Order: sequence, then C-alpha cells, then structure tokens
Amino acid sequence: MASFQRNQHVDDPGAVPVRDAATVLVVRDAPELEVLMVQRAGRLAFAANAWVYPGGRVDRADADNAARVGRHLTDADASAMLDVRGGGLAWWFAAIRETVEEVGMLLGTPRVAPELVADLRTTLDDHGADGFCELLEHHGIALDLRGLHDVARFITPIGPPRRFDTRFFLAAAPEEQEPSHDESEITATQWIRPGDAMERWRDGELQLMAVTHRMLACLDRFPTASAALERAASRPEAVHLRVDDPDGEYHVYMPGDIEYEKAELEIEHGSIRLY
Repeated sequence: MASFQRNQHVDDPGAVPVRDAATVLVVRDAPELEVLMVQRAGRLAFAANAWVYPGGRVDRADADNAARVGRHLTDADASAMLDVRGGGLAWWFAAIRETVEEVGMLLGTPRVAPELVADLRTTLDDHGADGFCELLEHHGIALDLRGLHDVARFITPIGPPRRFDTRFFLAAAPEEQEPSHDESEITATQWIRPGDAMERWRDGELQLMAVTHRMLACLDRFPTASAALERAASRPEAVHLRVDDPDGEYHVYMPGDIEYEKAELEIEHGSIRLY
C-alpha cells in the first residue's frame, strides 16, 4: 500500500488536453526480476527528476509504421486489446520507438548487434520514424509485436500541466543490449529490483510518481521476469484499482491486497492486468 497526495484543483478540467502515450516495463532476470528505470531531466515540464520507465507520446504515424515493420499482430487485434476503434498498433510502435530513443534498446527482435542498434537510434534521431523503418527493412529486421504485452492503463488525474492516457507494456530485455540514456530528456538509467526501488522511495532516495510505484508493486509480486511475462501473456481480465480516501489522502489497493475487497471506491482512470 502506498499513500500519495491528490493533485491540485483546477477550474477547467478541459483546459489540459489528454494525450495518448506508451511506456514499457523492460525486465530481466539477474537472477531475480529487475526492471529498467530512467530518470527524467529536471528541466522537463512533466515529472521532472522522476524515475519512470522508457516511453513517450504516441504519434499519428505510429500505426502505419507498425504495420510496415511489425509482425504477428494485426491492427484489428491490437485495437481490440486496447478497446479503441482503430490504430491500436500505434501504441506498440510508440513503445518500441521511444525505448530506442531514450535508452538505445530495440525491443521485439531476435539478437541484434549493438552497433546496428546504435545506427538505428541515430537514424531515428536524424531522420525520424520513416528513416528508422527504412533501415530496419534494409537489414531485414521485423519487429515481433507479440513480445510486448499490454498490462495496464492509467490516465493522469486532473491537475498537472500535462496529462496522458498511457498504456503500459511489459517486455523482456533484448539480448546483448545495454541501456544508455539520451542525455537530453533522460539523465540516468538503472536496473533495479522493484522492492529495492520502493524501499529507496520510502527512504527519500528516489522520486516516483504514484503510477510508477503501483507498477513496481505489481512487478514485486513475481520472483522472476519469466514469471511476470508468462502472466502478462495470459492476459488476465483488466481490473480497476480501488482506494480508501481518509482526510484528503488516498490509499491505493490492487488485486491481492487484503484491503482491496473492503475498499468501495474504484479508480476509473487506472486499470491493470498484471496481478
């Protein structure tokens, strides 16, 4: 259980648009489960200095690019999984694209030489997603989209200067690739056990957003990355988080928590499959 303060009141909830976003919990066994976390730069308007997971905004062209170089998942199936009318593949491609941009790792592929991943990252920076796709095609690399499992959805509550409707994915760390941050939006990276990250947050050593903490709590229930990935692949039914709300502070509970069955209020802007 974690406790976080509510966001500040705003007079016009519609003044801040809600943007689509995708983020990835990249996990590995070392030998226990570790997750890749990145620290956002202090100058950023949203979540400055916070430790989060690789990810970012979904672009309009992401669905077309996913159809171009993605395999083993149709847009119809992706859209049904996310309960959107169409263009569901965009979230998968955005998750892969942002992971390349921020930490220089290419998800959804067999073993790829680090030098080629570096070239793909440079091409993405210099020539955008179109050039990135061309280089993938040139090397005959297709992205296996089945390797990314959608495990949660959170909509930023009213209050922050920017709001996002974010889909969270779970993916295995690619072989022979080590993360390196981009020195722009990201200032540090680390592999960390979820329980250790939460302990460091309690000690004031890590700055976490509430949603980041909740996903750490989900991961902490699994002894290995393999176990978490197996659970994600089974696609359990998505369930809402529940809260108690004493004295203007809310306590968040997830399926499996003793308090979950007693909490009456469901958080409509948060649902998870990883439990």
